[in-house]
Amino acid sequence: MDLNTILSQLETADEEEIEKFLRQYIRENSHTFSFDQKEESLRSKLCQSVLSVLGRRVKPSCQKTCLETLRILSRDKRVLAPVATREGMLILGGMARLNAGEEGDDNQNISQEDTQSEEEERVVVVEALKCLCNVVYNSPAAQQVSVDVQLVHGLCATLRTARTWHHEVGLFTLRLLFLVSALRPDVRGVLRREWHAVRLLMEVLEHTLDVSWVGPYEAARPDPQALPMPAEDNERAMEALKALFNLTLSDTGGEEDDHHFRLIAAILRHSLMLKTETEEKTEEAHSHAINLLNNLPVSCLDMLIDVPVQGGLEIYGGKNMDAVQMLIDFMEKRMDKQGSNYKEGLTPVLSLLTEGSRHHREIRRYIKAQVLPPLKDVKIRPEIGTTTRNKLVRLMTHVDMGVKQTAAEFLFVLCKESVDNLLKYTGYGNAAGLLVARGLLAGGRGETQYSQDEDSDTEEYKSAKPFINPITGHVEEPMPNPIEEMTEEQKEYEAQKLVNMFDKLSRQNVIRPMGVRPDGTLAPLEETLCDPPEDSGSDSD
Repeated sequence: MDLNTILSQLETADEEEIEKFLRQYIRENSHTFSFDQKEESLRSKLCQSVLSVLGRRVKPSCQKTCLETLRILSRDKRVLAPVATREGMLILGGMARLNAGEEGDDNQNISQEDTQSEEEERVVVVEALKCLCNVVYNSPAAQQVSVDVQLVHGLCATLRTARTWHHEVGLFTLRLLFLVSALRPDVRGVLRREWHAVRLLMEVLEHTLDVSWVGPYEAARPDPQALPMPAEDNERAMEALKALFNLTLSDTGGEEDDHHFRLIAAILRHSLMLKTETEEKTEEAHSHAINLLNNLPVSCLDMLIDVPVQGGLEIYGGKNMDAVQMLIDFMEKRMDKQGSNYKEGLTPVLSLLTEGSRHHREIRRYIKAQVLPPLKDVKIRPEIGTTTRNKLVRLMTHVDMGVKQTAAEFLFVLCKESVDNLLKYTGYGNAAGLLVARGLLAGGRGETQYSQDEDSDTEEYKSAKPFINPITGHVEEPMPNPIEEMTEEQKEYEAQKLVNMFDKLSRQNVIRPMGVRPDGTLAPLEETLCDPPEDSGSDSD
């Protein structure tokens, strides 16, 4: 339907006619996401007209139709000026039951005196929340107005009703909170300090995930025979996890924060033990839990393994490794996904396992037993094969610098940051990037202090060790000597030819001779030759 026709009719039509025209527009544009630029001005006017209708006391069905129209229009960020005003945001906030900070405003159309049914009210609230999500996402001006009218106050007030809210009301309330906290970092502190949003979101998760506490920071083990978590509960839980991720991004401190972080870690451990209706959704939920775990202080990660009521493995000091195993399984799935984005999908879990291993001895020992078991067969290059170690070593030469560094750091920490141990599992060639970045080309250890327990080598490895090529990390088949049957003159000719080739490449700056400084870092060869030797303490002239 022509926009000019709709606009002219909205000025004089009654509610029924307004609904009729707008429903026609909705039918024609419900799947439209790319709009004609020539009609921007008309669509902006339609936004204003629809808001004017909502500003009157119209019946719920008309409110719903107007909001559905506005939701479609809000997909176009160029026409949102009429909505991104104090008046527009108060209208939408009032219809979404979020104007907790405003009193006596005429634009709050759904008052306590309204007689619409609970179902009608819910539908209007949900549509208003959907509109707000679109508007806030697409309009920086609307983001600022939402702060000015204290929209987050109303959102936090709604969180307190989590035990009774309808699924879609909860879902879009949480999504709107996620968007506001993601797009306005300055609001995160207010949400934490003034509106206690972290505690409220924890309560939402406790209720949604059906957490039952059996200790100060220990949730009861989920019943293995229980049905998978319903899809709707999982959706709300993921939105809550995303909002909590935003609120825990900045540095915080204090006893209360530490208590909250430990509770969050315990809730996240519980969430890792849950399964949803599909494997894909379970993996997605676990991904959000892992992202949030990365925000928590590393000291709180002991909540993943310290569950005295459930008990653990004696070999690991009585610690429970179920959650750590879930993280390893998750890492394996992400490494095996063809065509996946390793930077977004894999590096968070690698970072989490790295920091957990660096600061918690039992976690490191358990993961190393899974990922880097004692070497036996050293005839195959470390990057070739299907074991977890093979896959991680391949990632050490990945084209993405972030992926490459994260995988290398993970293996380095599992080796207690010992260069010799790392080279044993990866070979010098695969580890060169990490060693250059760490200044450890000359060998040695990283800065972290680890326990003194020694790793024992297998008899197979000990017998093969003298024959392992340190560059490739495996025993190579003897190669024929190419100069064995050459005369001395031929050898001299080939040697001179090689020197000339290197000289040419060097002069053209294709290659550059490098050396290693005393501190283990790389530098141009001429600089390393000029570096004075370390003071030996003698007084010789």
